[in-house]
Amino acid sequence: MAASPSDGFRRLRWGSKRLSRPVQQEMDTGREITGEHPSDSPPWEEELVSKIRAMSALEKTLALEAISHCIQRHSQLVRKEVSYTSIQELLASLKLDLKQPLEKTFPFHFYGLILRECASVDLVKRHLASLLELCHQSSSQREGIALAIGITSASHMEEVWAMLEHLGRTRFLQSTFMSPESQQLDRNTHWKWVGSTSLLCLGQIAMHAREQILPWVDNIASRMVYYFSCSPYKEPNFLATLFRQKIILVIAALSNLRPSLKPTVKSKILQTCLQSLYSLPPTETLKRKLPPLEAAPDVMMLYQKSVQALDLLLQNFVSENKSMDEICFLLQHTEPWLKSDKIHERKRVVQSVFLLLKYVVDHVKLTEEAMPSMLGHQIGLLTLLWRDKDKATQSRSRQCVCLLLQLLIQQKGSTAEFTYLNKMRSFEVRAHRESETRFFNLVKALDENLTVAQHTQLILTLLHELCSRNRLRCDLAAQLLLLIFEDHSIKPEQVAEILQGLFLKLPCIIFKNILQTMMKAVTMLGTQHTQETVEVLLSLCHPSERKVIPLWTALATNNRLARKVITLLYMKLKLRPPKELVRLPEQAQLISQLALGTIYELLYVREYKATVRWAFAGILLGLLTQLHYLFELDAVEGLSDYQEDILEARTLSPCRTCLEALKGLFWTTNYWEVFAELKLLRGWELFEHLETYTEGVTLLARAMAHYDCEVKAVLGQAVISLKSSEERDNIVAILIITEFLNSQELTQYTSRKTMDNFLNLGLNNPNQLVRAMSLKGLSSILMHPKKVVLLQNWLVGLLDSFLKPEPRDLIGLMEILGDIVHCLGGQGVGTLSLKIAQRLLSLFEHAQGDVRAGAIFLYGSVIYSGGRKLRPALRTHAWHALVPLLLHLGDSCPQVVTKTKFTFLRCAILLKWEFRKELFGRLAWGSGLGAENDIFIYMALMHLSSPHHSMKLAAMRFIGGLLQDYFADLCVCLTKNDVQTLLTHFELLKQDRDSTSRRFYRSFLDDVIELSQYVTY
Repeated sequence: MAASPSDGFRRLRWGSKRLSRPVQQEMDTGREITGEHPSDSPPWEEELVSKIRAMSALEKTLALEAISHCIQRHSQLVRKEVSYTSIQELLASLKLDLKQPLEKTFPFHFYGLILRECASVDLVKRHLASLLELCHQSSSQREGIALAIGITSASHMEEVWAMLEHLGRTRFLQSTFMSPESQQLDRNTHWKWVGSTSLLCLGQIAMHAREQILPWVDNIASRMVYYFSCSPYKEPNFLATLFRQKIILVIAALSNLRPSLKPTVKSKILQTCLQSLYSLPPTETLKRKLPPLEAAPDVMMLYQKSVQALDLLLQNFVSENKSMDEICFLLQHTEPWLKSDKIHERKRVVQSVFLLLKYVVDHVKLTEEAMPSMLGHQIGLLTLLWRDKDKATQSRSRQCVCLLLQLLIQQKGSTAEFTYLNKMRSFEVRAHRESETRFFNLVKALDENLTVAQHTQLILTLLHELCSRNRLRCDLAAQLLLLIFEDHSIKPEQVAEILQGLFLKLPCIIFKNILQTMMKAVTMLGTQHTQETVEVLLSLCHPSERKVIPLWTALATNNRLARKVITLLYMKLKLRPPKELVRLPEQAQLISQLALGTIYELLYVREYKATVRWAFAGILLGLLTQLHYLFELDAVEGLSDYQEDILEARTLSPCRTCLEALKGLFWTTNYWEVFAELKLLRGWELFEHLETYTEGVTLLARAMAHYDCEVKAVLGQAVISLKSSEERDNIVAILIITEFLNSQELTQYTSRKTMDNFLNLGLNNPNQLVRAMSLKGLSSILMHPKKVVLLQNWLVGLLDSFLKPEPRDLIGLMEILGDIVHCLGGQGVGTLSLKIAQRLLSLFEHAQGDVRAGAIFLYGSVIYSGGRKLRPALRTHAWHALVPLLLHLGDSCPQVVTKTKFTFLRCAILLKWEFRKELFGRLAWGSGLGAENDIFIYMALMHLSSPHHSMKLAAMRFIGGLLQDYFADLCVCLTKNDVQTLLTHFELLKQDRDSTSRRFYRSFLDDVIELSQYVTY
C-alpha cells in the first residue's frame, strides 16, 4: 500500500494569490493533520547550513560520500534499529552538537542541505541518481528520499526534475505495466513503490523550491495527478490513509501559485481527483472493503477529510478565477457522475456541487459577467435528479439549481427576482412538507433568467434524456420539456436547434407515453412559432424518407394549426427562383421542392385529411403551377418512365412527385371520380409532357366541373392566379376558368359581370394562350345566354343528319355533337339527349373501331345532358347499355376498350351503384377474364338487395352459376378483399325475410368459405 506523504507540506507563499478565509483555514488544518511544524524549518537547520557553506568543495564531496554510504547501509537494515555513528562523527567535525534526538529522516535532510549548497552540477546528478536507486519499500525510506530531493530542488531544480522524469520513464512505467505474476518473481519488488516516492518528491519540491517552482507548477501538478491516477498501489476502492486528502491539498496549494494552471492540467486534476473519491464504494461498505491491517483506521473520518479536501480544491479553483466560466468548467467535470447509474455516486457529486455553489454565493463575488451557454446543460443535468431515488439527492439538486439561478440573478442585479429566489430556496428547505409539484416553479424561473443559448442547452439536455432506459428520468425530462413549451419561453431563434435535437432522438425513444408527451410539446411549439417550425421541419430530411412525418402529424392535432401549416406549405410552392439562377444539383433542395415532397406525404396522413380538403383549391393550383415550373427547369427525369405497378419503395423524381401528389389530392379527398375519369381516359399521361400539359389541365378542369369538385374554391384561387405576374399562374388559371364556365353550378358562385371583368383582364395578358382562352371564355354561353337557342337549333339540324342510316363523316359529326353538348353544359340538351343516346347505342356494334370508340365515348356525356327532368329516362337507357358496354371491355380495338371503361364507370355513377369505387379499380387495373368476372360479380351483388324479386333471383342464379362452373377461375382472379365482400353480402341473406334468399345462402355458403381458403392474396 502506498504511504501518505510524510511530515506535511509547508505553505506555498511565493507569488501566491490570495485564498479565501475558509480555503486558507483548511490548508492550515491540512498542514496540522500531517504533523508539520508551524515554522518553515527545524531550529538547528540555520546553524547547520552556515557550517555547510563554510566547507570547501572537497569537504562537501567527502561529506556527501559519507552520508550516502551511511544511508545505503541503513537502507539494507531497514527493519532493524540502527545508529547514526558516522553522522554523529561528521557533525562533531563540524563542531555541531544537536541536543535534540536525531529523527530517522535526519540523514536525508542533511544530505539534501549539502546537495542544495553544492556548486558542482555533475556531483549533484551523481548523488541524486544514487539516492533514487535506494530501496523504496519502506515508507520512512521513501519519505527521506523525498525530503532530500525536495531540499535539493531549491538550488538545482532542473537537475532534480530531469532525474525524476528519468525515474518515471523507466522504473515507474516498468512497475506499472508488469503483471502481478512477474512482480512476484522480480527480486527488485521495491520498485513497485516508486510511484509513491515520486508523489512525495513532488510534494517536497512544491514546498522547498520556493520561487523556482513558479515555471514548473503545471508540470509538477500534471505529474502528481499522473502518478496518483496511474499507480496500481494507491488505494483502489478502499480508504486506509489520508493519502488522497494530502495529495489533493498539495495540488490545491500548487494551483494557488502564479501563473495559473493550464486548463488541460486543471482538467486532468479534476478528472483524477473526482474519480479517486466518487468511485469509492458506498460509505456504509467502506469499512468492509479494508484489507487486513494491524490497526483499523477510522474510515468515516478518512472519507470525510478526503471529501473536504476535494471540496476545498474546487473552491480554491473558483477563488483563483471568480467567473461563471470557471464554475461551468468545474461543473463540466462532474457530468459523468451526475449521470451515473449508482445512487451513492450521484449523491456524492450533488453534495459537492451544492457545497461549491453555496461557497460561491456566500463568499465569492464574481468579477466577470460571463454567461456561458453550457451552464444551461449543467442545470439540465441537475434538474434530471429532481426525482432521484435518493431523497437527499433530490433536495440537493433542487437547491443547486436555486443557487445557480441566484448567481445569474446577482449578475443581472435584479432585486425583485433575488427576493423571489430566496423564497424558492426557503421552500427547498421544507420541500417535503408541501406538494412535490411546487418545485416546477423553478422551471418558470429558469425560463425567465437563462440566456437564449443557455435555455437552448437546457432543452437539448432534457431532450437527450428522452432516450434513457430509466423510466423516472425519461418521465421527468418529458414533463419538464412540456412545462417549458407551455410557458411560451422559447424564442424563434431556438426553434431550429430544438427541433433538430428532437428529430435525432425520436427513433431512440423507448416509452410510448414519452413519445406522446413530446408530440404535445411539438404541437405547442408549432402553435407559438408556426413559420419557424415549418421551415425547420422542411430542412430536417428529404420528405420521401418519412422520418419527419411524426412531427408533421403532431402539428395536425390542432385544427387551426394544421390549416396554418398546409397554407404555409402551398405558399412555399410559390418560392420559385428563375431558371437561370438554379443550378442542377440544387434543384432537389429548392424550398418549393421540399414543400412539394412534404405535401405529397401529408396527403396520406390521416390527421391531415380534413385540412387538405379545406385547402384543396390552394394545393391544386400550387401543384399545377409547380409542375409547369419543373418543365421550365427541364427537371423531367423519371416522369414518363414511371411504372405504378412496381411495389418496392423508391424515391420519386421532382416531376413525378408533383404528378403523384396531384393525383393523390383527388384520391385522398374522396374526389375519386375525377381521378378515375382521367385515369380511364389516360388523361394523367398528358401531364407528363409540356406539349400536352395544357390539354391535361383542360381535361382535369372539365372532370372537376362535371362532378362539381370544389368549383367555388378553385374558381376563387384561379381568379387570384389570373392576376399574378407569373405567366405559368395565368395559364393554369385561364384554362380552369374557361372550363368552369360550362359548369352547371357556376352561376351559384359568381355573377356574369364579375366573370366578364376577369376575362377582359386576360385579354391584355402578354401570353397568347391566355389571350385566346380569355376570348373563348367571353364567347361562352354563360356570357351570352342567347347562344343557347342557336346551339339547340343547330343541334336539331345536325341530329337529322346523324340519325340517317349512313351519314357522311360519322366521326366528325360525333365530334361536333360532343362539342355542342359540352358547350350547352348546364342548359342541357333536353329531350334530344334520348334520341342521341339511342342512335349512339346502335353504333356500339359498328364495324369501324374508331366509330365504336367515338359513339361509346359520346354516350358517356349524353346520358348526363338531359337535365333533371330526363334523368330517370336516361338512367333506364343506361341500364340497357350496360351489357353491350360490358362486352366491349373485351373489344379487339384498344381505343374502344379505353372509351368503354370511361362510359361504363359514368353509367355506374349515374345509376348510383354501391361498388362504384371498386368497379373503377377493376376497370383501371384489372385485365383479362379476371377483371370481367369481377365486374360481373359486383354487378350481381348489387342486385342481391334489389326490391324486385325477379332481379334478385337472376343475381342469385348468376352468382351460383359462377361458383359451380367457374370456381377454379374465381380462385385465380379474385382477391381476399373480393371474397370478403362476397361473404359480407352472403351474411345479409342469412337474415333475409325471403325464404329463397335464405335457401340460396345455405346452398352456397360452403362454396364461398372454400373459395376464401384458396384465395391467397
